[in-house]
Amino acid sequence: MLLDDALGLARHYCAATGMDAVRFRLERITHDSCRRFHVDHVVLRLLCTYVGPGVQWRRAEAGEHATVHQADAGAVALLKGGCYPGWQPEGAVQHRSPPLSTLAVPTTRLLLTLDAPQACGMSEDQRRIVQN
Repeated sequence: MLLDDALGLARHYCAATGMDAVRFRLERITHDSCRRFHVDHVVLRLLCTYVGPGVQWRRAEAGEHATVHQADAGAVALLKGGCYPGWQPEGAVQHRSPPLSTLAVPTTRLLLTLDAPQACGMSEDQRRIVQN
């Protein structure tokens, strides 16, 4: 069921972006990662936390005093990155991984991340393998 859902999200991502391939990461996270609010250097990023606390986000213009929102497990977050056509800092949404070290009990997250194939340095050879 997990694989079917993740592949379905990948198909929707490709349809929405017009891409024929996707960078697909499914990670088990047991530590704090990406604790600072930021905007990724990508066009469009899809995040879905299957297990554990979901991605946290806030409006950038409100700064450090912004209300922090958190996605539920299973919710899909589609985030414009700094490479999105016409992207401007005004109205931007920043996100981060929820800090797990602050939780009372050890917590594991299962996170799906979908990006354009060239995100984070995917080579053209790797792209051809993914397409096949």
